[in-house]
Amino acid sequence: MKNALENEETIKPPKVGDIVEGKIIGKGKSALFLDLGGFKTGIIYGREYYNSREELKNFKVGDTFLTKIIELENEDGYVELSLSQAGQELAWENLRKKKEQDEVLKIKISGANKGGLLSEISGIPAFLPVSQLTQENYPKVEGGNVSMILKELQKFIGQELEVKILDYSQKEAKVILSEKAKNSEKIKKALENYKVGDVVEGEITALLDFGAFVKLKEAEELPEPIEGLIHISELDWQLVEDLSQIVKVGEKVKVKIIDISNGRISLSLKALKKDPWENIETHYKKEDIVKARVTKFNPFGAFVQLVNSSSPQVQGLIHISEFGTKTKMTESLKIGQEYKFQITSIEPKEHRMILKLAD
Repeated sequence: MKNALENEETIKPPKVGDIVEGKIIGKGKSALFLDLGGFKTGIIYGREYYNSREELKNFKVGDTFLTKIIELENEDGYVELSLSQAGQELAWENLRKKKEQDEVLKIKISGANKGGLLSEISGIPAFLPVSQLTQENYPKVEGGNVSMILKELQKFIGQELEVKILDYSQKEAKVILSEKAKNSEKIKKALENYKVGDVVEGEITALLDFGAFVKLKEAEELPEPIEGLIHISELDWQLVEDLSQIVKVGEKVKVKIIDISNGRISLSLKALKKDPWENIETHYKKEDIVKARVTKFNPFGAFVQLVNSSSPQVQGLIHISEFGTKTKMTESLKIGQEYKFQITSIEPKEHRMILKLAD
């Protein structure tokens, strides 16, 4: 008696939202009747029949398949069922398992927009952001031109890529993918062989407005070669306007690792060059008169580069307050011209020199 009661307690009646198996026992003009295993007779009809009509026409009496309960008992006493909603539920469940298992999936790219690539998994729309592409496929467009980035991304339409599921929301019907995540553990493991301060060899692979990408020679055997970034501020001690004046694509370089975090590696070229500010206080002091060339205007003032000195790469700033307005500044100074300036402040550790026009 106890075992019978225990079995009875474990059998829970179906409820709305459950996925159940049904066996076709009859077909109407626009309805399908299913035996739900002694519970009740189920029916797919109306909008649900119309939504799944292409699939349902391939079934015959005696076939079984999974459906979703959307109403326990309608006015005719049937359990209303949905094939399409069951398919969606199963697709999301399948997707959840793939995410939990950290599975690598192969997807086909169906479209592109300025933010990334479009695809689908089991009929669910999926999005692969530009930031989640591998370094190999990342659109390295000089200047970050949006239309050029889109043009590069459109080249992937029709191609297959291997990805992992980064995140998803069934409520929002949204799936976010990552291509670079497929090698994240291998890359992370490989990065353990490096440490901040190491000097490594590499090849310049791309020049963008914010810096240069470098493929590390030591990691070429990996499924995705490790690429680090030399930020524009780490290319040289002088102010860099044109990256191509410092490095070229394809050029072999030695660089210093200055940071490793979040699976990314930051590099410096200038760290291997002599610091022009080193011992500068032995050559210059406050109130000295120096000759300098105007190199750039910005909202704060004008940058000038010392000339005919022991530290030709040292640049200083003439604050805009010395002129009052930007118009007066550009009237008083011309890019490329040399003038005499007086040093009003010098801070070697901060790499900062403030000047004014000499009287």
